[in-house]
Amino acid sequence: MKIIKFLKDWTLIVAILSGIIGYFIYSALPLPPAAHLFAGHCVNILQPALIFSMLFLTFCKINPREIRLRGWHLWLLLIQGGLFAGIGSLLIMMPHSSLRIILEGAMILLICPTATAAAVITKKLGGDMNAITSYTILINLLAALLIPTLVPLVHPNPNLDVVNAALLILGKVFPLLLLPLISALLIRYMLPPLHRRLAKMQELSFYLWAVALSLAIAVTTRSIVHSTVSIDTQLWLVAVSAVCCAFQFWAGRKIGTVYGETITAGQALGQKNTVLAIWVGYTFFSPVTSIAGGFYSIWHNLVNTWQLYQHKKHS
Repeated sequence: MKIIKFLKDWTLIVAILSGIIGYFIYSALPLPPAAHLFAGHCVNILQPALIFSMLFLTFCKINPREIRLRGWHLWLLLIQGGLFAGIGSLLIMMPHSSLRIILEGAMILLICPTATAAAVITKKLGGDMNAITSYTILINLLAALLIPTLVPLVHPNPNLDVVNAALLILGKVFPLLLLPLISALLIRYMLPPLHRRLAKMQELSFYLWAVALSLAIAVTTRSIVHSTVSIDTQLWLVAVSAVCCAFQFWAGRKIGTVYGETITAGQALGQKNTVLAIWVGYTFFSPVTSIAGGFYSIWHNLVNTWQLYQHKKHS
């Protein structure tokens, strides 16, 4: 029990170290090229499967009758969608910009949906779980729409035209962002006993997140090791992730204050599904952009740790 408690208390650190150490151990093994190719295929399947499972279990907790739209939902959606589209438009007009990789990293972090664990942190801080859950659904819908629309224009695939590239991305994004919600709602109404059982399995969602984060960090480590991008650019991605994190927590709390939901709106905009951000960067942009998602997972967890400490201190 002590080991389990230790792992829960230090999940972020354990997942990061496991991902980094695991990658270097694996790369040091004298395996044939075919084994590395097979491992790559497994990762490509396992990453989205874990993301889908995490979202599916989270959405199984949702009672559609408790979903309520808030005024701040629209403002946060405009911030995420507007900045994503704005930076994307800038890159379309300047396709050879030296800042391309850095700006792509910012795009990923700005459109990235709210973390599945955000509702838990929000509740601990005294926020509204239903409001943030509702926003999680909305931002998943927006991301599923904007990513396939803009990414083929911002980061063209040399082997596909824009329409086919958009359809290819849609085929990968839709199952991850929308299908978990649809599946959870169908099971709720068609198989209530199974739904009740799944709704109680939120502990499993935590462990899936830990495995998914560890795998995502391993992928990020591989991107850093094999990257031909300069160290300066990689450090800029780290800095951009910190700036995006600070800005989104600040903007969310600022807007939320107007509606009397400072904590909830701050968590909705600031706490991200970084496993998804890493996957999006690695899959649709330059693999090195996954660094931004990897470090964002550190920054937003540091912010949450500080917030929880302050809340406990003053309660």
